[in-house]
Amino acid sequence: MNDSLRRALPSLRAVRAIVLLGSAIGIAAVFGLVMAYKFIADERARELWSWQTRLGVAVDGRVAAVEGWIDDQRGLIRGLAENSTVRLYLTELATAAGDPTRISGETAQAVYVENLLAATAERSAFGPPAPRSNVPANVDRPRAAGLALLDAKGRVVVATHEMPTLAGRLLDLVKRAERAEGAIEDMFLGPSGRPSMAFAAPVPALAGEGATSFVGHVVGIKEVGEELNDRLTRPPTPERSDETLLLRQRDGSVEYLVPLADGTTAMRKRLPVATPHLAEVAALTAPGDLLIGRDYRNVEVLAVSRPITGVSWTLMHKIDRLEAMQAAETRLNRLFGIFVLAIVLLVVAMVAIWRHGSSQRAYETSRRFEALARRFEHQGQLLRIVTDSQPASILITDLEGRLRFVNKKLANRLGTSADDLLGKSLASVFGPAEARRYEQQVQTALETRTIQPEVLRSEGDGEPRILHTEYVPLPPTGEHPPGVLVIEEDITAPIVERERRERTLRQLVRTLVAIVDRRDPFAAHHSQRVAGVARRIAEEMRLDPVLVETAEIAGSLMNLGKILVPEELLTRGGNLSQAERDQIRDSLKLGADLLESVEFDGPVVATLRSAQERWDGSGPRGLKGVEILVTARIVAVANAFVGMASARAHRPGLDLDQAIGALMQQAGTIFDRRVVAALLHDLENRGGRARWADFGVPPADVPKPAPPRQAPPPPRIVPRAGRR
Repeated sequence: MNDSLRRALPSLRAVRAIVLLGSAIGIAAVFGLVMAYKFIADERARELWSWQTRLGVAVDGRVAAVEGWIDDQRGLIRGLAENSTVRLYLTELATAAGDPTRISGETAQAVYVENLLAATAERSAFGPPAPRSNVPANVDRPRAAGLALLDAKGRVVVATHEMPTLAGRLLDLVKRAERAEGAIEDMFLGPSGRPSMAFAAPVPALAGEGATSFVGHVVGIKEVGEELNDRLTRPPTPERSDETLLLRQRDGSVEYLVPLADGTTAMRKRLPVATPHLAEVAALTAPGDLLIGRDYRNVEVLAVSRPITGVSWTLMHKIDRLEAMQAAETRLNRLFGIFVLAIVLLVVAMVAIWRHGSSQRAYETSRRFEALARRFEHQGQLLRIVTDSQPASILITDLEGRLRFVNKKLANRLGTSADDLLGKSLASVFGPAEARRYEQQVQTALETRTIQPEVLRSEGDGEPRILHTEYVPLPPTGEHPPGVLVIEEDITAPIVERERRERTLRQLVRTLVAIVDRRDPFAAHHSQRVAGVARRIAEEMRLDPVLVETAEIAGSLMNLGKILVPEELLTRGGNLSQAERDQIRDSLKLGADLLESVEFDGPVVATLRSAQERWDGSGPRGLKGVEILVTARIVAVANAFVGMASARAHRPGLDLDQAIGALMQQAGTIFDRRVVAALLHDLENRGGRARWADFGVPPADVPKPAPPRQAPPPPRIVPRAGRR
């Protein structure tokens, strides 16, 4: 019996060793699975954080666009309320106790104010949109939008044709308008069934007529659908299921203020606040956080929201979670499978290593570590080769301002090797002053988690130096804390060359303008004046900077062709013959021909060739409406305005009111109505009247022209029956 036990002992020891080995392998496998699951969970959380950042950037941009749009509407209404003509008219009406017959020239004032409201409404979309289909002529469209002036008792005195009747909430809006800020009526369904908003601002009395009192209100109503929706879709995103919503909570429900992806029109859908897991409810109660829930379609989404300042809206940008996480989930599932396979292989390897002895296990382990080290070394060499081949200086710094990576370009610039710079502080490498600049931008990039661009211009030894730097935040890794990748490139040469080219072009323009002005003393400064007025109009219309520059340059050069016109014809007094007028008119085409080979950034030559076209198509080339370049339409209005307001050899100049009145009479036939409206707005509200007051003063070195012509009195215009 004892012999049997002794023979069984080796077998028991072997079983115990196998059990211990199996337990160790099982524990290792479970630990590996737990770590793999934790890694996958961390990667999933990192992917969600990335989406929170992307959605937050989209939300911030669109919130800024919506708030800017609201401020523009309030500013426009406030600008009308502060318009001197509007204030004078309502002040005189208040002084006359509301009786318009006691106001001298009331009809002319009322017509002027009505035209001002009409031009403003057309320019700023405070009017009904164009009908989408042919409507029978005998069917009246509902009056849904417009501008109106109210006297101190809340009565409408002047309004655009499409202005609806003020009642209910609109009268309450006038009562709620504060003296300094005005009031906004939140989005509502207008008479046309489309989303609308209303804005009101008080009109202060003119100084000397009760300067601290208010004599009325300006009220504007507009349909906001297309304008607002346009700001919710810019910039476009590559995702198919993303959607931006405007929400507000009302009467225990979530109200959707914009059209929805399921085809529901604006303000036609409401869901109870108690709807389970509704992402829109979370957007209203917890703006700023990453929201995971189900939207109005009962589809699981990721979303971020922000409140809109000044209104009760909340902007929410969302994307279907399936689309957002599909690529990441596929990658993570594949990665988890790889981890599981790796664990299985590791278990098999552990068994094999155990079977082949400890020496074999040590050999295999060392070989794997050696291969891994070689791979890391090759990756590091590849990164070094790629960064050293770049023309820009590249470095990586951490929160403490210590260098973790430096490429060859930067090391050569500092006169040392890249290895010597690793671990050093920014202050010890670049000096305290320049280090502070780096540290501030690094801190901003890490806090905002966005790329921070910077352009720095300096003058050293009289030579400019321009650096373009980008600070790219780097997320933390397993071995390194968060850091910032700094890419700095010297862009001095292209910038200096561009500035030199621009200076040369401007010197050429000034030289050509001076040649023309010397030949016609009465037209001196005409080109500069046309250029200045054209630039102001283009800026008022908010054109692209290149088109603003094009309008100014074309205005400066439009009289270049006059160098081919006899000087005695330019300075002759009295009336000109038709042939002489044709010769002066054709000089514009000659000027465009002279400039054909000059390279401009914008369509300057094309603008000059189209500057004589007319809005109704009766011009030399027959172009009509928007077929005419907008810069050409601007130059045409600016040239006509300066020409009428400035003294000439054969006539005196008109005053500014007469000149703008003549332009308004020809708006819609010869000139673009929007361009004339922009000029009028600058003249009345942007300081144009004071800026151009000297246009009618003739040059000092030429004989004085004949006495100023007296413009005929304006025709008496009977107000339309629709004006209140």
